[in-house]
Amino acid sequence: MFFDSFDNTLSGGMLASMLHSGWSTLHLNSLFMSATFIGLTIGAALAGWMSDRYGRRFAYQFNLAIFGLMSLASALAPSMPWLIAIRFVMGIGLGAELVMGYGLIIEFVPPKQRGRYLGIMGLITGTGVFVPAMLGTFVIPYLGWRPLVVVGGVGTLWVWWLRRHLPESPRWLERVGRLAEAEEVMQGIEKAAGVQGSLPPVEETVKDEPRFVPVSVLFSKPVIRRTLLAVSANVVCLFGNYSLSAWLPTFFVSQGMSVAQSLMFNAAMMAGWIAGPLLLIFISDRIGRRWGMVTFGVLCAVFATTYPLLKSANLIIACGFLLVSAVSIFSNFALGGSPELFPTEYRFRGGGFAQMVGRVGLIGSPFIVMSLFARFGIAGVVLTIAAGYLAVALLMAVAGIETNQQSLEAIEPEASPTPEDTIPNTVPLR
Repeated sequence: MFFDSFDNTLSGGMLASMLHSGWSTLHLNSLFMSATFIGLTIGAALAGWMSDRYGRRFAYQFNLAIFGLMSLASALAPSMPWLIAIRFVMGIGLGAELVMGYGLIIEFVPPKQRGRYLGIMGLITGTGVFVPAMLGTFVIPYLGWRPLVVVGGVGTLWVWWLRRHLPESPRWLERVGRLAEAEEVMQGIEKAAGVQGSLPPVEETVKDEPRFVPVSVLFSKPVIRRTLLAVSANVVCLFGNYSLSAWLPTFFVSQGMSVAQSLMFNAAMMAGWIAGPLLLIFISDRIGRRWGMVTFGVLCAVFATTYPLLKSANLIIACGFLLVSAVSIFSNFALGGSPELFPTEYRFRGGGFAQMVGRVGLIGSPFIVMSLFARFGIAGVVLTIAAGYLAVALLMAVAGIETNQQSLEAIEPEASPTPEDTIPNTVPLR
C-alpha cells in the first residue's frame, strides 16, 4: 500500500518535470494518465475475481510481481510513448493493491478495531503520498524522475519477497470447503492471541456446501443497494484523490511556477495525507464508516469551495492542507468501508467492482480536468470535486449502511442469494 501511493504520487512530479523539460506535452501527459487508469481498471476487476476464485494470497502476490517488474522497466523507457505503454501494464498490478489491502484488513481484524486499523493503513498509505512529494522536491529538479522510479520498483519487489508467507484468509478457506487449512490458520491466530483451544473447530460451524457465487449477485435485490453505495463512494474518492495528487504540480507549472516551487508547494499540502489518517486512528471506531463519510464529505466540499477564493500563499497552503486531510479521511472510510458491505463469497469482487467503476470514471478524467482547468482554472477543478463529495455525503446520510463494530457475518445482506444465483464449487480452488 505504501509503494502503491508512492508511485501514484510520484507520477504527478514526473509529469510536471517531463512537461518542463519538453520530454512530454500536456496531451501526452493526459494519455499517460488515461493508460494508467485503464490498467488500474483491469487490475481492480481482475484482483476481485482472482481473490474470490483462487484465494487472497495468490492474487496478492500475482499483482505485486507485475507492479514491481514494470516499475523497474519504466525507468528504462526511451520515450514518452514507451513509458505510456509500460505504464498500462504496470497499472494492472497497481490496480489490485487497494482491493487487496483494504479487503484483507477487513477479513483479519476484529470488529471493534477495524476502524483503528483502517486508520493505521491510511497512515501508511498517506506516508506513501508524503514521502515522494518531499523526495521529488529535492531529487527531480537535479537528478530527474528515473532514480525515484527505481526506488519504487526495488521496494515493491522487496515487499513481494517479504509477504511470500502471508497466510490465507481463514474466512475464505472455510467458505470454499478447505476446512483443514482454515483450522490450521485459525489455530495459529488463537495461539498468537493466547486463546488456543477456546474456540470451536471450524467443522462444527460449517453447515453449507461450498459454493462459488457469480458476480451477478451484486445486482440482486438484497445486494444492489450496497453495490450502488460502494460504487458512488469509490467514484468520488478516486476522482478527488487523483485530481489533487496527480494534477496540482502540473497546474502550478502551467501557471508560471518553477518545477522546484511547484513540488515544494504541493509537498506542504500533501502533509495532510499524514495528518488525516492520524486523526482517523482515534475517531474511526467512534464515528463509524457511514457517518464518517457524511461528516468528512461535507468538510471536503467546504474546504474545496473555499480554496479557489484565497489569494495569500500561506492561506492557500493552510486550506490545501485541511482539504487534503479531509480527503484522505474520506478516502479511507470509502475504500475501507466498501469490502465490509459484502459477504466473504464475493467480498473482493464487490470491492473490486466498485473500484473498477471508479477507475472507469478516471479514464476520461484527465481530459475532463484539463477542460475544466482551461476554462475555469483551478477553481473549476476543485468546485467540481466539491460537488461530488457533497452528493455522496447526502447519499450516505439518507441510504447508508452502518458497519461499525459489527461482525462481518452480522452485517451480511438479510437474504442470501437464491440457489439459481449460485454455482456449486466443483473445481478445487488451489
